[in-house]
Amino acid sequence: MWPSLPPPFLYPPSAFVAAASLVTVVSLASLGLAELRGEHVAYSKFWGPQRPGGGGGALLPSRAGMLVGYVPALVAALASFAVPGAANDGARAQLLRAALAVHFLKRVLEVLFVHRYSGSMPLPTVLQISSCYLLYVIMFIYAQHLSRGLPEPAVDTLHPGALVFAVGVAGNFYHHHLLSRLRTDGGGGAAGGDRGYKIPRGGLFELVACPHYLFEIVVFAGLAMIAQTAFALALAVGTAAFLACRSCATRRWYAAKFEEFPAGIRALVPYVL
Repeated sequence: MWPSLPPPFLYPPSAFVAAASLVTVVSLASLGLAELRGEHVAYSKFWGPQRPGGGGGALLPSRAGMLVGYVPALVAALASFAVPGAANDGARAQLLRAALAVHFLKRVLEVLFVHRYSGSMPLPTVLQISSCYLLYVIMFIYAQHLSRGLPEPAVDTLHPGALVFAVGVAGNFYHHHLLSRLRTDGGGGAAGGDRGYKIPRGGLFELVACPHYLFEIVVFAGLAMIAQTAFALALAVGTAAFLACRSCATRRWYAAKFEEFPAGIRALVPYVL
């Protein structure tokens, strides 16, 4: 008989984590399908008071809204290092904490120094984004903690995962930088109105509409490879589904807004999707 090998992803004996993993995949996939139907999460080019459901309700300035979205997750990732017993969770857990901190620190720094904004964001969207990211960080770390003592996966992807994560972070930042160069001050931005939008150029924008989403998917794939828990895998799959659908919606938006938008540009993956 063949020897019994541990699975490639760790499954901590927790009904709560299993349920959270299932809910994560289903909810993100549902949000993705809603994007394809035109029911967009209200930020970026898909938000504006002139759109259905855009008027009324509390609003935050776009930059402040995105900071509220990211800062709690960053604080949670940093605070996880100070949790009693955290140092005993092993190198995999420590690297995961560091990667999560780097990911959200990058996002905060981009909000402060890279992205250009105008307009505002609806408060419910801000709270939705903030609570989701905060819960994701907590669940990442909690699932990793519960996995302590389980047999190591049959294939260790810790170090390749760190490399994949680094590639994703770098590629995402580079294409965010290219996007920021398209915006004029006060003329639209990562969470602003339609003003100032142009067809993106440079990098993989020559091939796809949303290379920044492609590299965001790579980031979460790297995190899943570092963690090697079922929850991390579920979040990576759900994120890929949501961003693939939002990329398709974004490409459709560009094609409708700009007659000169190249027909050969794909939504997310060069030459494929």
